[in-house]
Amino acid sequence: MTLTVQAPVDLPLETTRSDSPGPKGRRGLVMTLVLAVIALFWISPLALLVITAVRPLSDFIGNGPLSWPADFTWKNFSDAWGIGNFATTYRNSAILAIIKVPLGVLVSAMLGFALAKLRMKFRRTVMFTVFLGLTIPIYITIVPVFIMMRSAGMTDSIFGLIGPYLAFGIPFEVLVLQSFFRQIPDEIIEAAKVDGAGDWRVFFTMILPLSVPALVTVAILDAVATWNEFLFALILLNSDAHKTIPVGLLNFQGQFANNNTGLAAGILIAVVPILIAYTLLQRWIVGGLTAGSLKG
Repeated sequence: MTLTVQAPVDLPLETTRSDSPGPKGRRGLVMTLVLAVIALFWISPLALLVITAVRPLSDFIGNGPLSWPADFTWKNFSDAWGIGNFATTYRNSAILAIIKVPLGVLVSAMLGFALAKLRMKFRRTVMFTVFLGLTIPIYITIVPVFIMMRSAGMTDSIFGLIGPYLAFGIPFEVLVLQSFFRQIPDEIIEAAKVDGAGDWRVFFTMILPLSVPALVTVAILDAVATWNEFLFALILLNSDAHKTIPVGLLNFQGQFANNNTGLAAGILIAVVPILIAYTLLQRWIVGGLTAGSLKG
């Protein structure tokens, strides 16, 4: 018996990998380029602000705002500190934020907890009334608020701003917090009440610790709004000793000339605390905005 062994036949190998990117790769590359262009447009005002702040005023006037500076200087920041009276306006804005933000977050948290978890009469009516505040433009309330503050003797005082700021800040904070509180299981609250805990104890010892991401998010957003608020501060504050940072920036605008480079430096000085706070707390902000469930 003879065995015949056939030599293996070389079969053509098919190429399974291609050097050219597939449709998904091309779409991803196009999307990356589009997002990069959008990011450049988005950051261009900040870049222009920084460039303007570090160039001499004569160079800004002579070559235009969109030209590259022929010279750089840090003198604009020292001049802006004095022109904007930042030693006073920083103090006033800091005092206002330190008092108003924690108070507003606490009141909003209590109201949000009551609307989300407590059985109360006219709950829907209260909720509708609070959220109705989101639809009221701040501009149509300037005259009534000014008349009320003047009647109460609260004009030209940073403490007189706390009431209007709370009135316009609480509705949004309640909207965010009560939505977060609804995600907390009712079983946790019921178990605490079985153990003898009242509503106040449940709120301070359980709800607040579980809601730290949402509370920090609301606090940061409220602090930014308080720090940047201009209209009420302009109407209710008169003397330089009580002005806040946004109103103090008006010192850079004269009747016959504008100090554009000094204004740019002043704006950068004004936003430094907000940028630092956002950088340090961005993890909490993202967590609070995306929180939709409770773990553990």
